Amino acid sequence: MPEINETQNAYLVALQQSFQSDWEVADSLAELADLARDAGLNVVETIVQRRSHPEPGTFIGRGKALEIAEMLDDSSIVIFDDELTPAQQGTLSDLMDAPVLDRTQLILDIFAQRARSNEGKIQVELAQLSYLLPRLTGMGKALSRLGGGIGTRGPGETKLETDRRRIRRRISDLRRELEKIKQTRGLQRQHRSSTEVPVVALVGYTNAGKSTLLQALTGSEVFVADQLFATLDPTIRRWDLTEGRWVYLTDTVGFIRKLPHTLVAAFQATLEEVVYADLLLHVIDASHPQSREQKEAVEEVLKEIGAAQPIIAVYNKVDLVDHPLEVRPPDQAVSAKTGYNLDRLTAAVYEFFAQQYSVREYFFPFSELRQASILRAHATILGEEFTDQGVAIKAEVDARLESLLQPFQK
Repeated sequence: MPEINETQNAYLVALQQSFQSDWEVADSLAELADLARDAGLNVVETIVQRRSHPEPGTFIGRGKALEIAEMLDDSSIVIFDDELTPAQQGTLSDLMDAPVLDRTQLILDIFAQRARSNEGKIQVELAQLSYLLPRLTGMGKALSRLGGGIGTRGPGETKLETDRRRIRRRISDLRRELEKIKQTRGLQRQHRSSTEVPVVALVGYTNAGKSTLLQALTGSEVFVADQLFATLDPTIRRWDLTEGRWVYLTDTVGFIRKLPHTLVAAFQATLEEVVYADLLLHVIDASHPQSREQKEAVEEVLKEIGAAQPIIAVYNKVDLVDHPLEVRPPDQAVSAKTGYNLDRLTAAVYEFFAQQYSVREYFFPFSELRQASILRAHATILGEEFTDQGVAIKAEVDARLESLLQPFQK
């Protein structure tokens, strides 16, 4: 896999249309700059072109493209904050005589760097090839200019000139592999479901502190870094609440504005961990100046993947906030770094599940021990005592199990 040339200078370009505010464009460009730095680039300039709508051939207009070309040298790369069409990317690369990428390519490149598991690598390669396929025709020198490094890593020895047939065949193979992973995840979820242990999923904008929170709540060692998309592969840990109750806590890939649809599609197997969870903890970086917009971006993705479970908003990083936060229960304001209010978050999650369960006492004659085994398999057992006539069990049950075993209730 080719290495990033860390001396490469990045020029970031955004198109501000009439319906976009200055702060909206500036914030999106700031995020693009963070992405570029995470990819190992040296950001030297951000450029905003104001137009009522994109120019079909060059996106920003030929004159602006030539103006940017004058700024560039041999080590320059130009990155656009929106997705370009293949024709626009090719034309811009020819006009500027430099590599031209868009936001999607940059995100895919970072994903390729961060993928560690076999599943993560498969999903990233599928997203990259799905992005590449329609760009094989008509880009000419634009493809060869990219060479190695930014925007080209990931799919092994696959070259950008690879013909459509080979790429389609590889995409089919990858989809089959992901389907197997999906089936395996389904079996794992069935096993977790058979124990009647609830699943809580951490969701949120990338770099909101989800992995740090998972580490703080479960006491387990997970990879934590102050960077975008530090976590790509789902992590599942046991989270002990109180009074013997525990849940599975899972951390998944962070979301971002303008998240490429190829990634949403490719990471469907991973995102199913969110869809099938019993409760979502939406982790929000309370210290970020655009926390509300980030929250809305996550909600859009949750809607897109069909996640409709109850949500507790967790405003993280309050140790970095210099003003009081007004948060209404069950939402919580916490600091995963300092441990502030994590006990209240734990109590809120316990209370959420406690409202769905009842403590009941049952008596099973020896002739009905099969029913007792159902209770043991699907409930939290709080006490058990054998007598001459049978077994008395105290357990925490949900409404479905309570109805099923009602004849044996004391």
